[in-house]
Amino acid sequence: MPRPSSLVRSLVLLLPLVLAACDPEPVAVTPIPVGGTSDAPREVNLIAKDYTFVPPVLDLVPGETVMLHIVNGGLDVHEAVIGDDAAQGAWESAEAAAAVGLPPGATPKVSVDPSVGGLRIVVGSGQRVDMVWTVPSAMPAGGLVVGCHIPGHWAKGMVVPIRFVQPGSVP
Repeated sequence: MPRPSSLVRSLVLLLPLVLAACDPEPVAVTPIPVGGTSDAPREVNLIAKDYTFVPPVLDLVPGETVMLHIVNGGLDVHEAVIGDDAAQGAWESAEAAAAVGLPPGATPKVSVDPSVGGLRIVVGSGQRVDMVWTVPSAMPAGGLVVGCHIPGHWAKGMVVPIRFVQPGSVP
């Protein structure tokens, strides 16, 4: 049996490891963005899973070109609709109407008026879809968000705001 002093010393050394293991998931740090160009788009990852997106805020530089990597880390089909309130409302209405009679989790085959459509990317479970996109040079009134309108997903809070940041600044 170890002597009490060595036992205490062992506990003191193990305490930080035990506390670190009990700590909640660390907050993701968004790297300082450097605006992408059409010749060299900045790579941006967005993970869809379990009715949420990661990261919790998408930092973009106004006017930059990005290579969006939309990754579906969940079991359901997800989508990323990038747009303002009008675009999100249009997709939510269109998909809800088209989903009548479909089994849960099915992706309705729908479209919306291109003038309010935003950008829509559908991603199957375990898949990644890449798309080059040029960010608007000014934030529209009311802002931009990324939402999933597969029936029931928007209602469960599957939405992430887009924040415009200046190149090289800390978000």
